[in-house]
Amino acid sequence: MAVRPGDVLRSIAFYVLFYCGSLFYVLTAFAARPIGEGPFRRVVHGWSSYHRACVGALLGIRVVVKGELPGGGVLIAAKHESFFEAIDMPNLLVDPAVFAKAELLRLPLWGKAASDYGLIPVERAEGASALRRMLSGARARLAEGRPLVIFPEGTRVPHGRAPDLRAGFAGLYKMLGVPVVPLAIDSGTLYHRRWKRPGTITIRVGETLPPGLPRAEIEARVHAAINALNESS
Repeated sequence: MAVRPGDVLRSIAFYVLFYCGSLFYVLTAFAARPIGEGPFRRVVHGWSSYHRACVGALLGIRVVVKGELPGGGVLIAAKHESFFEAIDMPNLLVDPAVFAKAELLRLPLWGKAASDYGLIPVERAEGASALRRMLSGARARLAEGRPLVIFPEGTRVPHGRAPDLRAGFAGLYKMLGVPVVPLAIDSGTLYHRRWKRPGTITIRVGETLPPGLPRAEIEARVHAAINALNESS
């Protein structure tokens, strides 16, 4: 699709206001951290809500949620087509703990704030020791009553594609022993591009899947559910 001048102007305005605002929120998060967990988390949620506001007001993107979003004690398996859903999670859910690439937690300032918030680092090159640390972090967040969020395809995927799930998802599902809630998200058609365009991003909440299912079944059902919006444009 050809780039439209309006999309370019809206995108530039979004980049300037959102990223400048993000610096303010990161610095405010550091100031709030010594005060307590509550004020700190409110700053993080404020940042995510600010992003959603910029997406709507500057990019002309509307977000529609279909289905009832879960609370704590579950593993949420989400489609990952753009940075939209990663940034939107603290706005969408209550205190989510997201599995994220460890490199993100090494970013200056933002990485420290994300780590303090409870993001769980994924070290893909370290094998069993990394899995043990992930499990420890995940169990600690579950004990706090927080939902876990994983992108089981492992990375951002262009809209319409449905690669196999990474092996680590089934391992976490088995060892954590919690229900799984799939989320289908079609942000890639609008947000996963330099020049973003207006439209509607749909988030569809799938059927809650119980713990203890065989690996082949849980992978097949999650794969189908998170790709339920692949035909949308």
